[in-house]
Amino acid sequence: MAYWQTRTFGDIRVRMVEYSPGYIADHWCAKGHILLCLDGELDTELKDGRSFTLTPGTSYQVADNAELHRSSTERGARLFVVD
Repeated sequence: MAYWQTRTFGDIRVRMVEYSPGYIADHWCAKGHILLCLDGELDTELKDGRSFTLTPGTSYQVADNAELHRSSTERGARLFVVD
């Protein structure tokens, strides 16, 4: 499961997102994001086969329609997201 707390400032959405252990996204996402991992670990898979693991204090950025991506976590994770 994913829990969001969201604030919107014009066209910018800012979120605190908490993923429960065992979360797996059910879709490939084309939306651009800036993600900062606050707690836990988040695995991000790109459609081209690359994958990355975010741990506390690490981040990644992706532009709209640049690289399709989806996330999963075995342990759970808490993120700060801007999109």
